[in-house]
Amino acid sequence: MRPSASPAGRVVTGLSWADHLVFLVRGYPAIVALYRVRLPLAAGGRGYNDPTALRIAAIDLGSNSIHMVIVEVTASGGFRLVAGEKEMVRLGAFTLSRGRLPAVAIRRGLDVLKKYARLAETQGAEKIIAVATSAIREARNGEDFLDRVGREIGVWPRAITGEAEARLVYLAALHSIHLEGKRGLVVDIGGGSVELALGKGSQLEWAASKKLGVLRMAEQFVKSDPLTKKSEERLARHVREAVEPDVERVRATEVEVAIGTSGTILALGAMAHQMETGRPAETLHHLSVKASTLHALRQRLVAADFKERLRMPGMDELRADVIPAGAVILDTILDVLGIEELVLCEWALREGILIDYIQRHPRSLARAEAYPDVRRRSVIALAERCLYDEPHARHVATLATSLFDQTRGHHGLSDGDRALLEYAALLHDIGHHISYPGHHKHTYYLIKNGDLRGFHPSEIEVVANVARYHRRGEPRRKHAAFAALPRESRRTVRVLAGFLRVADALDRSHRQVVRRLAVSERAGLLRVRGEAKGDYELEIWGAGRRTQLLEKALGLTVRVDMSAEVRPRRLRAVRP
Repeated sequence: MRPSASPAGRVVTGLSWADHLVFLVRGYPAIVALYRVRLPLAAGGRGYNDPTALRIAAIDLGSNSIHMVIVEVTASGGFRLVAGEKEMVRLGAFTLSRGRLPAVAIRRGLDVLKKYARLAETQGAEKIIAVATSAIREARNGEDFLDRVGREIGVWPRAITGEAEARLVYLAALHSIHLEGKRGLVVDIGGGSVELALGKGSQLEWAASKKLGVLRMAEQFVKSDPLTKKSEERLARHVREAVEPDVERVRATEVEVAIGTSGTILALGAMAHQMETGRPAETLHHLSVKASTLHALRQRLVAADFKERLRMPGMDELRADVIPAGAVILDTILDVLGIEELVLCEWALREGILIDYIQRHPRSLARAEAYPDVRRRSVIALAERCLYDEPHARHVATLATSLFDQTRGHHGLSDGDRALLEYAALLHDIGHHISYPGHHKHTYYLIKNGDLRGFHPSEIEVVANVARYHRRGEPRRKHAAFAALPRESRRTVRVLAGFLRVADALDRSHRQVVRRLAVSERAGLLRVRGEAKGDYELEIWGAGRRTQLLEKALGLTVRVDMSAEVRPRRLRAVRP
């Protein structure tokens, strides 16, 4: 996706100003700020990013290229580019005409996506959104390919319709081109299809997808190099016939600005700009090129052979084989629709995917701001999905970690283990989301399969086991999940589950009546004294029945006592 002029396969971390456009997505269909900055990021590092930002990766499995961007998103809806990748895989080569993805294209696609998934992981992306366009959605084995991607890589792309693709491209253009309230027509030429979208501001009025992509048209009409006049006319006629049914609709709405996106149009725009000015563009974003210049460029491209095209100023060598077809497609569309000038837009489908996600998931962004740590954010997200009892869960976590802190000399566990205890406490009751009977076992399953981020698999196993044993029964070797843990981890689970079990009992009523704990040990007796506000009968009853696991884990007798919370007496004011 970003930027089109970059060599294929290169990770972009030193970026031009256009890559650092920051937009407020919600409520502002225009540029808020442009930053001319460079953001050095070490591999896997965070640079000097906003610590509350959520990192998201968007992947576009196009018919011509596979693109990925990784961005940081803040709770306000702004985002900045962290890294970008582009590989010209050409999934649509022969697929669009034969209806099947060739084995060689599948292998190339899998190799690229594996690399992208690794890059997203090293850059700290917590969410990967992937969409597939015309080549995959039209291939008979396209669904099989997407399933294979999911199984082998863990990224599950979804195929989207042409109209959905047009809507997302419009969304990207809307938030990156300053339209000043004008009605705009967005034209996107991909490998398999052309997307057209018409709208004013946030109101999309019309979207269409035409099977006029550059790879499809090249396979169908380009039979020689250079392109013969007859083939050029046949291709132009085919494009004209496909677009003409929509001419009246477009012209009747009085289009005020036309915007061109994606690789083919940007490549042609770069060459046209150089024809007009005699120098290469520093950036293509928001540049305008005349339709007359694009027409002249078309004439030059179709008259030249491959070697001659490679020598043309501004030529993208990776597109030199199909760019004559692209020039004919674009020039014909502009002519049919009566467009005299085209504004270039470097944002396209990938940015549209991101903006759409941001607009539809405000809670995820708010959570990112509230919980900068990815592990805690991930735990809270799972808890919220399972509709947890938040006051109870947080109170149990507070009590459990208090017990942990006051007994460090007896258990010898680390701060990392303390964090796992807290996470297990926050999640211990999420199994209620499935059913109350056996909810501790349901909790184990939900944690294991809850897509928790930032954890080593062994840590997830510990958290799941600790939460699983918060209720009744002791960890036993006959329990397969517990038995599979290393010896040291089994001891950790016993100790942490003992703390969690007592803490849960100390909020038996779910009313948070126990305010604080004081722990002391003498002659093998561990006394836990609680101060409570209100009726604590259920808590003292529950705690007395839940100490056995902790006793075995620590080798101590545990006794829980309770007393009423002592409030400092207020002194009466004495009148003089």
